[in-house]
Amino acid sequence: MGSDNDVLTRNNVTVLGKGNKTLLLANGFGCDQNMWRFLLPYMKGDYKIVLFDYVGSGNSDVSQFQQNKYRTLDGYAEDIIDVCDELSLNNVNLVGHSVSSIIGLLAAIKKPEYFVKLVMVCPTPCFLNFPPEYFGGFDEADLHELLGLMDKNYIGWAEYLAPLVIGVNNSEALTSELSSSFCSTDPVIAKSFARATFFSDYREILSQVRHPTLIFQSDNDALAAKSVGDYMHNKIQNSAIEIIQAEGHCLHMTHPEKIAPLLIKYVNDE
Repeated sequence: MGSDNDVLTRNNVTVLGKGNKTLLLANGFGCDQNMWRFLLPYMKGDYKIVLFDYVGSGNSDVSQFQQNKYRTLDGYAEDIIDVCDELSLNNVNLVGHSVSSIIGLLAAIKKPEYFVKLVMVCPTPCFLNFPPEYFGGFDEADLHELLGLMDKNYIGWAEYLAPLVIGVNNSEALTSELSSSFCSTDPVIAKSFARATFFSDYREILSQVRHPTLIFQSDNDALAAKSVGDYMHNKIQNSAIEIIQAEGHCLHMTHPEKIAPLLIKYVNDE
């Protein structure tokens, strides 16, 4: 590591508030820290909130992207650990959206002493179907087609994926914001992250989780069905699950008022 500010600049780190409990908010694929803004009004005053962008996302330093490092989710977990190191964080409540639930889990397994609780917003350990024992929601051919679309028609890919992620009946403004966020990411980096996200299988590590874990599951999520949330709840020994009456894969954006009180209660419970 170089100078003190390397990681803070590289990952575009933002620190808000001074509370004695720390919340580290980690974005999903194709998103940046701005996506957490809907949840923040519920958190003000009581917490130290740390926001960041993975290398290659948002306003991170894209020049720091290394294909080899970020080929798997472990590279992104290193970003989380680096941010914790740089800010000397411990007793962190790590709130991860979608793939960041698993990235956060990898970080917590590697450096358990940094974290106190994990919160997962619409998580999945694996998007692929392995019938009959596991249905992640997608056949391998579907995902190859999705990645192929990234090559052929990047804008079309973003416009196809964004409403699926937000939920077709939710705000069009949020859908177009997510689509723009996808499009603002360098296509080479986006495809690398997409491959690491959609083709990985982290079911095996769920049993290694030692931290108390809260799972938020949308009752209608095109990317992670309720059965996936139940699967994770069953595999993570010290876990709780909250099924939210909502559509879509981005509860922190579409239904912050539903998850915020439950999140705060979970973090505050000793």
